[in-house]
Amino acid sequence: MARAYNFNAGPAAIPLEVLQQAQEQFVDYHGAGMSIMEMSHRSPLYEGVNNEAQTLMRELFGIPDNYKVLYLQGGASTQFAMLPMNFLRPGHPAAYVQTGAWADKAIKEAKLIGDTVIAASTASDSFMRVPTLSEIEIPAGASYLHLTSNETIGGTQFHEFPSTGDVPLIADMSSDILSRPIDISQFGVIYAGAQKNLGPSGVTVVIIRDDLIKEGSKSIPAMFRYETHAKADSLYNTPPSFSVYMVTLVLKWIKERGGVAQIEQYNRDKTKLIYDAIDQSGGFYRGCAQPQSRSLMNITFRLGSEDLEKQFIKESEQNGFVGLKGHRDVGGLRASTYNAVPMESCQALAQFMADFQKRNG
Repeated sequence: MARAYNFNAGPAAIPLEVLQQAQEQFVDYHGAGMSIMEMSHRSPLYEGVNNEAQTLMRELFGIPDNYKVLYLQGGASTQFAMLPMNFLRPGHPAAYVQTGAWADKAIKEAKLIGDTVIAASTASDSFMRVPTLSEIEIPAGASYLHLTSNETIGGTQFHEFPSTGDVPLIADMSSDILSRPIDISQFGVIYAGAQKNLGPSGVTVVIIRDDLIKEGSKSIPAMFRYETHAKADSLYNTPPSFSVYMVTLVLKWIKERGGVAQIEQYNRDKTKLIYDAIDQSGGFYRGCAQPQSRSLMNITFRLGSEDLEKQFIKESEQNGFVGLKGHRDVGGLRASTYNAVPMESCQALAQFMADFQKRNG
């Protein structure tokens, strides 16, 4: 079977080895005579999966003991609302770094809950960069500072994070979690939808510090309280069991490849092929994001005309490439090179880009 060169932005590529293992266990999980999707989430077999998903995440990401790892539902979009519902206190504004479409969605939800301010914005640069740390101004007494570590649409990424003192730093890492090592202790909360770097859609990981769990609002419905899910070990209600199982397989895959530091180097090597194809094209391809803010996960670029871009997309699809069309809001082209996108796919894309330029330059 020929596998597509999958550059989809999400749901995105999953390691072939993981898919094959899931296929082998799909009908009969560990001799149970049933699929993981069919068994009770209270069963010892599923509780083992749930525990392993937490243990592997802790090990691979270097999560300290005073943090909980939760596997929840609703995607990052639900977290946009849960965070201010739990932590936005009257008289203490929530501060947001505005870097693009996903940051905007988080800001919009927070404004429904309470006082929300913009700590920094790159709107004047069409969100083609992230702000420098010195541009981020946190108001006194802020409830928290929220940022989006990687913007999939613009193709920008934070390469360092602000020091926020007593103000909790919260990060949406949906599109770059486990793509590089980070210091977890800098953050109060990290959250991420799984469908880009962790597995299939349907589950969201939340890494949250113990003191913030205790401080969360007690006057909101139980399902929206982090304390509810922390006390129940992510099993307060029926979890997305198959998605959690798939995340466990992906985490094992990362571990087998040497862990997150090795994955980061692999990501740098493969994305360099595509950025080099852009930078060495003599202007035939033009990168969208400013160089200092370029993402290792989403490479955005343009050609000389929209007609030429349409031709590029058409020919790329004929050659087995999937997902290279830019987001509908900005157009252009985008290659999403998440952890599971293999080197061979990036090599093939770089070669296709060179060939396309020879024929159309």
